[in-house]
Amino acid sequence: MADPGPQPNRARVVAVGILSSKIFGLVRERVIAQFFGVGPFTDVFRNALRAPNVLQNLLGEQTLSAAFIPVYSRMLAEGRRDDARRFAGGVLGLLVATVSALVLLGVLLAPLIVSVLAAGFRGDAALVAAGEMEVDRFPLTVRAVRIIFPMTGFLVLAAWALGVLNSHRRFLLPYMSPIVWNLAIIAAVAAAAGSSGLLLSPQEAGLETVERWLFAAFFGALVGGILQFAVQLPMVWKMTGGIRPSLSTRVAGVRDALAAVGPAIAGRGVVQLSIYIDIFLANFLKGGAPAALGFSAVLINLPMSAFGISIAASELPELSREGGATAAAGRRMAERIQRALRQAAFVICPSFVGYLCFGFLAAGLLFRGGAFSREDNWLVYTVLAGYTLGLIASTISRLLQNAFFALRDTRTPAKIAVVRLAVSAALGAILMFWFDRWPVVATLGLDLGTEGPGKLFFGAVGLSLASSVGAWCELVLLRHRLASKLPELRLPIRHIAARTLLATAAALPALVSWWLLASASFLVQAIVVLGLYMAAYLGVAWWRRLPELDMWLGRLRR
Repeated sequence: MADPGPQPNRARVVAVGILSSKIFGLVRERVIAQFFGVGPFTDVFRNALRAPNVLQNLLGEQTLSAAFIPVYSRMLAEGRRDDARRFAGGVLGLLVATVSALVLLGVLLAPLIVSVLAAGFRGDAALVAAGEMEVDRFPLTVRAVRIIFPMTGFLVLAAWALGVLNSHRRFLLPYMSPIVWNLAIIAAVAAAAGSSGLLLSPQEAGLETVERWLFAAFFGALVGGILQFAVQLPMVWKMTGGIRPSLSTRVAGVRDALAAVGPAIAGRGVVQLSIYIDIFLANFLKGGAPAALGFSAVLINLPMSAFGISIAASELPELSREGGATAAAGRRMAERIQRALRQAAFVICPSFVGYLCFGFLAAGLLFRGGAFSREDNWLVYTVLAGYTLGLIASTISRLLQNAFFALRDTRTPAKIAVVRLAVSAALGAILMFWFDRWPVVATLGLDLGTEGPGKLFFGAVGLSLASSVGAWCELVLLRHRLASKLPELRLPIRHIAARTLLATAAALPALVSWWLLASASFLVQAIVVLGLYMAAYLGVAWWRRLPELDMWLGRLRR
């Protein structure tokens, strides 16, 4: 089946969709920072979302991308539209049955789930009784998980709809659909704060009031999950001509998809579980560590999701259509991957340099204010820097995984992902306790003034550093194993190095401007410095007429 259009257009559409949803995600995180800060209520928010979202990531987009899209795309490419429609219905029926059972179990077993995934919260009651903590996070997280599990079920179904639409080369709507989820949370928190009369001064609220705001956010998330699935259904119906759910495994393609589910879960699912392991370990650290990991993860996922994953998402259906059974197909696949890596490097490399140099300003610009203090800002930045060291490796790995999935090899990336998880977890468990001995304020010599005494420690930094080490281990192993399957593939190392050097050069005038603006307000510093850095990088790219700029901006510069 011929490729109907230039790949850059598809990647650009996916990028616009993901970036739009990520912008609203940043607004959501800004609201969470404003009303809850880096503290116990944000710890509850992170863990309540992470616990049931294990289900979402194991059965949702990551697994469906590997098990569903390759089979469905090949059926479409072969002109078997009726088989494809029946296959999609079979997957939907089995998914609804599985998710319904797991959601019910999640609601019933919420205390046990929280005991396992947030084991560190079990000691909160004793600390509250001793006057060392103000909030017992364990019962709050249990209540929240019972609200969030049903939401997760709808998000899994939304991922199925995304897989169908991606296979039909419809990318914008499915990747913009998370906007409604973010808006629902934002609206719920704003309404709750407004009804309390503290919308503009959340730091004055008492613990009971903040708790009400927190659960407003959870109910908003439930409503948003339902809407995220619902907004995609009309287009799914239009593209497929109508789908009838089925529980039969005899439908063509269903057994092939089921056979790929296990390895896919172990592959992409395990990679997603790495952040859950970080959160799990962070619960044993001093208060605020899970919250800091969550805020930094939002920032690190922005370039990787909006640009790196946008390319991977647009490429997977095409790689699946190419296959790799012949030498010519292998060469075409290698060319596609190399082109995708060069396109991703254009954004990922300046993000890598920018977060290391200006991550403090970026985190402060997005989150500082209300309950989010300067101390919070420094902790989130240092955790972000740890994750940034693995940003390039994680992006390349995602694209290399697509090659394995298109070649119908889901076991190899699964095994390698387990190695990554083991390395990250083992190293993180060691580093986090060493870093947790260092208080943020005393170590950096901060003068918080009216913000009060310091309360945070650097333990979460050890986890982010360990995650980056695991990411590089995964990349090395993926590249080694892929060499035998696609000998034509060469990673564009020089290209990536060149884009990194270009970003470093663009950072120099921005660093100078930051030094000159030392006496200016933080907002002025952040806007000027970050704006100058982006302008310098894009300006040089335009001057040198880099081809990647055309891909992302289209005809805007012509």
